[in-house]
Amino acid sequence: MNPLDCFLTHFNFSERHSVDIAAPASRIMNTVAAWRNEDDPLIRAAIHLREMPTRLLGRARQRHLELTDFTLLERQGDTALVYGLVGAFWQADYGLCNISSTDDFLTPRHDDVCKLALGFSIQPGPQGTQRLVTETRVFCVTDQARRRFTPYWYLIRPVSGLIRRRMLATIQMQSESPPSHHSPAALS
Repeated sequence: MNPLDCFLTHFNFSERHSVDIAAPASRIMNTVAAWRNEDDPLIRAAIHLREMPTRLLGRARQRHLELTDFTLLERQGDTALVYGLVGAFWQADYGLCNISSTDDFLTPRHDDVCKLALGFSIQPGPQGTQRLVTETRVFCVTDQARRRFTPYWYLIRPVSGLIRRRMLATIQMQSESPPSHHSPAALS
């Protein structure tokens, strides 16, 4: 069963990417949990560009959007991690809502926001590798939220896909390297 099914069985948008990694599942999941956007200069630049309107309006967040802004919804040992985020993502400041727990994420909402679940799972890959799969699902709570989110999704989806592929490549490189070389390394 897909671990995202426990959090968003119905969704309006999704994106999925994977990579085969020759490393133990525990090392891969720990690398995923430690991932930060600052590990990659292109990802940092894309997020900086996305957040530019809030800076120009003087409403910038203290720091850039990061995996730590998501709420950990569930970790299934070394096989799955699921994060959640709720907001009006089309807004310059992401319109983030405070969700401090899995229950907060699962609570039905009726406002014009979207629920986003970001999952990472490990499955057996070819030739003894582990296949790391990342999937993002977005559920638009109201029709108004869906109308607002749809053009934003089609605008950011190519960049989001690039970010996911670069993220997976870095996780693969870090997971396959000897443990002493696990410091964040950027792809150039």
